[in-house]
Amino acid sequence: MITLENLTKSFPTPNGRKFVARNVNLTIPKGKSLALLGRNGAGKSTMLQMISGTMNPDSGRIISSGNVSFPVGFAGSFHRDLTGAQNARFVARIYGVDTDDLLDFVADFAALGGHLHMPVRSYSSGMRSRLAFGISMALKFDTYLVDEVTSVGDSAFRRKSAAIFKARMKESNAIVVTHSLIEVRNLCNAGAVLENGEVTYFDDVEEAIALHVSNMKKAK
Repeated sequence: MITLENLTKSFPTPNGRKFVARNVNLTIPKGKSLALLGRNGAGKSTMLQMISGTMNPDSGRIISSGNVSFPVGFAGSFHRDLTGAQNARFVARIYGVDTDDLLDFVADFAALGGHLHMPVRSYSSGMRSRLAFGISMALKFDTYLVDEVTSVGDSAFRRKSAAIFKARMKESNAIVVTHSLIEVRNLCNAGAVLENGEVTYFDDVEEAIALHVSNMKKAK
């Protein structure tokens, strides 16, 4: 379970402060794969980074029961001058799992071929996402944070990603950011809409989708 208490985060802009979260209070129950929806620039990726602990809020706090993954798909998760394999081994040591087992899983799942042994700075964004998703799925987390990564790659890779994600969700929770409503319906059973620094939670993912679509139409 993850709880946001009086969470506030903003950034300065030429037109004043842009609020990603404005005194947000939210509890995400156990057993949920939550779609975090919102228009471009609403702050969905920033919210994931705060929940993961890689970015601090301005005020308020985030309480989590169990361990939370790094934001899968977030390019800052890795050291750019290390190879994909070296990054995988480094993450394995951090989480105390067998380095060879984790690397074998990543090599098979991410299907990067020889690129796995090249520096991450040479990767495309899609390759970085595949590496991040492979490493994350190789580890056991109580909550997975996923940012657009299940839409990366060809149809076969997307099917493989969805299948392993659903397998992990039998025992874990997730917060998923994606612009694909097909992916939302395929992967998520609850939803939250981020709009103007406020978050509206729905147990029914279809209700979240309806509000999100309405907000998008208003923005046009």
